[in-house]
Amino acid sequence: MSIWLLPESIADVLPSEARKSENLRRALLDRFRVYGYEMVMPPLLEYLESLLAGGGEDLGLRTFKLVDQLSGRTMGVRADITPQVSRIDAHLLNRPGVTRLCYAGSVLETRPRGLHATREPYQIGAELYGHGGIEADLEIQQLLLDSVALVGLRDVRLDLGHAGILSALFEWAPAAAVHAYEIFSALAGKDVPRLHDVTASLAPQARDALRALPTLYGEREVLERARHVLPPLPAIGRALDDLDCLAAQAVLPAPGARGGEVAQVQFDLADLGGSYQYHTGVIFSAYVAGVPNAIARGGRYDRIGRLFGRDRPAIGFSLDLRELARISPVEARSSAIFAPWTRDAALSARIAALRDAGEIVIQALPGHPHDLDEFACDRELVARDGEWILVARQII
Repeated sequence: MSIWLLPESIADVLPSEARKSENLRRALLDRFRVYGYEMVMPPLLEYLESLLAGGGEDLGLRTFKLVDQLSGRTMGVRADITPQVSRIDAHLLNRPGVTRLCYAGSVLETRPRGLHATREPYQIGAELYGHGGIEADLEIQQLLLDSVALVGLRDVRLDLGHAGILSALFEWAPAAAVHAYEIFSALAGKDVPRLHDVTASLAPQARDALRALPTLYGEREVLERARHVLPPLPAIGRALDDLDCLAAQAVLPAPGARGGEVAQVQFDLADLGGSYQYHTGVIFSAYVAGVPNAIARGGRYDRIGRLFGRDRPAIGFSLDLRELARISPVEARSSAIFAPWTRDAALSARIAALRDAGEIVIQALPGHPHDLDEFACDRELVARDGEWILVARQII
């Protein structure tokens, strides 16, 4: 086997993609910062118990495991950064009020999530801790929409669900709660025949309510239909009210202008986030036309802090930066300045000043006057009347 072959679904990131990804990463982190989100950098490896806290069976299956040669304990390579950030909030920062944190880093998964997907996504996201009200949900939703607009994506659909609806049904119908995991799995997999089998022995009212969840998918009218077909439980009413409020406030910012446009919103009341008992409230998924998988996912997960010794409200979202770079229309080529190679002190000083100002200046090494790689040198430094001045340059 050739030594340059990489493992399946693992790939190098080449200059143009890396430059585009880095530009997007900086833009997103800057956007998080103006909302007040502080960056943290968790380690790539942790002891398995901490790394999988609250993530459910799915996260365990996606996590690479190894033995620590120093302690003999089992460690894991992170497949999701969210539990790590929750540990930092609960155990290290331990602040009394609201805490806003963001992050960016590679994760590693045992299997790719879809066709042609990588097993090494670059996860970037934001988490808000300490407030359990709709105001935090609205802030996270708007930051998510700001993020996808910032990377140039316009034809975006936001899918909203609420894990609290199923929880309310289980509390109302204890006989259904006995089969909670099977019901959750059937709903998460959109497996309607299995759902019918699992609920066959339940009382008619509970059975019909659970079987109705996969049908409650679509636009605003879904919420009104849900109020009629689901039992009139206060928790379900509050969940539907929250979803209605979030949909009304979902605005996709317009590029380079104030205001924006109302985002396309759909509801999926059978969307439970993929991990049993992980999400506790609203669930977000963002989709772009022509891309089969969600480009962003998030939601409320209030129980995770309890595992680190601090029961605390939490909500957030994450995106795969490598996928964003692949589909973003943002131009990856960088504007640069071309300079000839010479030992002229005046030219060296001019180049240094331009670089200090943030300009990219590429000097042609002797014998390589046209090797500009992937940069777009639209200007060049030329000597005129004893000075080095910038002039426009034709891009080849």
